[in-house]
Amino acid sequence: MKRPNRFNLITALVLGACLVLSGPAMAKITFIGIGTGGTGGIYYPYGGGVAEIWSKHVDGVKAVAEVTGASVENVRLAHSGETVIGEVMGDVAEAGYMGTGKFDGKKHDILGMAIMYPNLLQIVTLKDSGITDVARLKGKNISTGSPGSGTNFMTEAVLKALNIQPDSYKDSRLSFTESANALRDGTIVVGSWAVGPGTSSILDLATTHKIRILGFSEAQQKQILAANDTYSAVDLSGGVYPGVDDAVPTIGVWNVMICQKSLDEDLVYKLVKALYEHQDYLKQIHPSAAYTTPENAVKYSPIPLHPGTIKYLKEVGVDVPERLVP
Repeated sequence: MKRPNRFNLITALVLGACLVLSGPAMAKITFIGIGTGGTGGIYYPYGGGVAEIWSKHVDGVKAVAEVTGASVENVRLAHSGETVIGEVMGDVAEAGYMGTGKFDGKKHDILGMAIMYPNLLQIVTLKDSGITDVARLKGKNISTGSPGSGTNFMTEAVLKALNIQPDSYKDSRLSFTESANALRDGTIVVGSWAVGPGTSSILDLATTHKIRILGFSEAQQKQILAANDTYSAVDLSGGVYPGVDDAVPTIGVWNVMICQKSLDEDLVYKLVKALYEHQDYLKQIHPSAAYTTPENAVKYSPIPLHPGTIKYLKEVGVDVPERLVP
């Protein structure tokens, strides 16, 4: 998927800022980029809703949701200041903060801002593929998600925990929309999604083809959780996708909205306040936003929270544990 030209976007924003600053009130505008993901998942519409809330309800802020490679890239973009805000899977946020895994020992300057909603790993194949178990992926053409995405990060971690090594399958590393199309034309036999349930690209695929979502046995779940402490065993409810009527045992991880560590405390406080106070609007964008609550921020954040978030949480009476104080 072709990404927007960030130079043109920044140029347009700078020109807009010049026009605003030349006005009679000399108003100062703070432009905020939100790193999301591809258009076939939930990150992009969720981020678009957040951008609308901030632009409308936080004085002096203009926010824009950007299509990106998702979680891993969003950590790097927030660290560098290219977006400052990012939507990230919890395992990736923890790895970026600690400098582990794909971050090659480099700790990134990020903090937690809010908890979004849980992602469920959804490994999809067509019913006529004959594949009923992830253990049968060896030697197959698959997609573990686009490079730099949380889906790719999580799928590789899960497969390695099950002793399915990257050199044992051919990985096309496609975006959600590309994975759905590749399953349709038979280019791949399995595609992986780590997203909130009911994502559009799987729904679209399920309307034209009979699909199967591969579940994990209890033993497989235990093996995965033993290797990854940010994951949990969960069920994908039956009826979410056409033809998938029974619950599917899988693995879940919480999504985190991160921000650059150096962001002004008062700005983050205002952004978080607007986010929570207009949660009803965000739920209209996607029902998964029902999980975006102050209480979940302290329950599920895998990394310390920004002082601006902590200020708001204390204001509304939510206790912040010491482990989440930077």
